[in-house]
Amino acid sequence: MSFMKRNLLLISNSTLHGSGYLDHCADEITKFLGNIKTILFVPYARPSGMTHDEYTKIAKDRFQKIGITLTGIHEYPNPREAIRNAEAVFIGGGNTFVLLSNLYKSGVMDEIRKRVAEGMPYIGTSAGSNIACKSVKTTNDMPIMYPPSFDALNLVPFNINPHYLDPNPDSKHMGETRETRINEFHFYNDEYVVGLREGAMLFVADNKIMLKGTTGARIFKNGQEAKEYKPGDSLDFLLK
Repeated sequence: MSFMKRNLLLISNSTLHGSGYLDHCADEITKFLGNIKTILFVPYARPSGMTHDEYTKIAKDRFQKIGITLTGIHEYPNPREAIRNAEAVFIGGGNTFVLLSNLYKSGVMDEIRKRVAEGMPYIGTSAGSNIACKSVKTTNDMPIMYPPSFDALNLVPFNINPHYLDPNPDSKHMGETRETRINEFHFYNDEYVVGLREGAMLFVADNKIMLKGTTGARIFKNGQEAKEYKPGDSLDFLLK
């Protein structure tokens, strides 16, 4: 499927330390959505075990502040029909395996791909950014559910590691760093991995990517040294 009309905003995190839900990216979301006035929310990741209604209310209240009406996909009798009629889609964070399992279960994977290929705006935060990628193999989450496949939406041909943390030279923690985990991934896989720090996001328009936010990203490629990128940098090479 060709994604030449893709219009994606892939955000590392929904809450940044010291601010409220989506506060750090509200201006980017507003610019991204333009004249759109309604958005469909997918609460399937269910952070901290909250209900779909509870999660949707948090998102609904925040989007109301920027003049956009939000409804949850679970409020519709036919989730595929809801995607088909949506002006835009927002998939929130939580547990990536729970999210992916529920996306497969509800049968909306192909419908989301089709709508994105037609140009429907897609916003993801954390797990919602993970599942826009080729697979969920670089998520930070525990596999508390077993999805039919680790294959994700494949709206972009690379992977994201959201909430990316740089190694702390003063830490006494002896476990693996994020960089170590990504290098393990590259022992078996070739696609780029974007270590997207909290406060950073990717704006994807057609075949162009701009790194936005305040913190930048570290990008990993199999067999190459990881490279640092800062907000404002073009990352078009990720789509080639």
